[in-house]
Amino acid sequence: MKTPFVVRQIEKITYDYIKIDCPDGGCYGLLAVHRICFALALFHGLLSVSLIGVKDTRDKRAAIQNGWWGPKVLGWLLLVVITFFIPNGFFIFWGNYITLLGATLFILLGLVLLVDFAHSWSETCLEKWETSDSNLWQYILVGSTIGMYIGAITLTSIMYAFFASEGCILNRFFISFNLALCILITIICINPTIQEANPRSGLAQSSMVAVYCTYLNMSAVANHSNSENAKCNPLQERASAARMTTVVIGAVFTFLTIAYCTSRAATQSRALVGKRKAAAIQLPESNSDIGVSLITSQPTKTDNPRYQALLAAVEAGAIPASALDEEDEEEDSGPTGDERDDERSGTRYNYSWFHVIFLMGAMYVAMLLTDWHVLRSTDGPGEDHDFYIGRSRPAMWMRVVSSWVCMLLYTWSLVAPVVMPDRFGEL
Repeated sequence: MKTPFVVRQIEKITYDYIKIDCPDGGCYGLLAVHRICFALALFHGLLSVSLIGVKDTRDKRAAIQNGWWGPKVLGWLLLVVITFFIPNGFFIFWGNYITLLGATLFILLGLVLLVDFAHSWSETCLEKWETSDSNLWQYILVGSTIGMYIGAITLTSIMYAFFASEGCILNRFFISFNLALCILITIICINPTIQEANPRSGLAQSSMVAVYCTYLNMSAVANHSNSENAKCNPLQERASAARMTTVVIGAVFTFLTIAYCTSRAATQSRALVGKRKAAAIQLPESNSDIGVSLITSQPTKTDNPRYQALLAAVEAGAIPASALDEEDEEEDSGPTGDERDDERSGTRYNYSWFHVIFLMGAMYVAMLLTDWHVLRSTDGPGEDHDFYIGRSRPAMWMRVVSSWVCMLLYTWSLVAPVVMPDRFGEL
């Protein structure tokens, strides 16, 4: 949609009824991208509203989440078509303000999930190591930690070698400041005071945060086109074939990351919003388990209040034991009567919040594909139009600031139990 050919074809098919040019002629095609992403965001927004309050699959509205695939796809396609008949002014406002806000919230949510995953990964390896007779998990934990630190050091060395030439003051600041933060979180995580409050914190978590934040800085300086000093980004002078390869690899990695963030955030929604039900979450046995596996198991029939009442009645001799067998048969049959329904006694995640996450994800994709709504070209309708993703100055700053926020969140996850022991001890 960012190419003039596609936009011209849309205008031709609609006999010039649909015009995508901006008033200043500078966002040719960007509005088309916002239209498609707006349709997707609206689609998830409508589903979110329709699923508010769904607690289990016995609610008739649960079928909207778990079925109706044909109508949902057709409905989304209809929304895409309708958006092309909405005036351009709406999407200029939508892209400049609403989408920017949603994309920012999605980035923050992704960073929180990354920090949570860093802690969960380390603690999972430690638990496997402690409960297993093999040293395999020890090798995995130590090997992954060393590997991620080597990765962070390698990326930092590459940035110093190719993007920190004379006159590249901003690049040098980004690289050096990120290196200083990596060293800082490494020292903090092994501090005796931190270790006392967080016995399972260590280098495994800090290595993951360090390599991810270093990657963000690498992506920022490598994708930004510096028109003032070409030496600050030698990659912008490379051959078109190599440039296309880099774009494709970067796009695949980016969208895999988006898919992971949306799926993980959506399925952990019970811990992010609403009350934690005992049927959906295992309570920690000790303070050291706090924060691990926000959702660790699905509701089972034994957690069903009705089943518990029947069991008590059977034990008291009020009803025969066959009543439990009848309950088992009912639980084993799904809504259609021919398959098991593992959410009959309670959903594993919040259906409504699931679509809120994907709504924000659609906004993030819109900002990503439009280079954070930076108008980079004023080419006319018939001229060639070359475009990049993530090469604008705002896109560069979003990556760099995201790395700083990630460092801050991880540091707070280490320091918070020390400065507020009472609060975190009650969780």
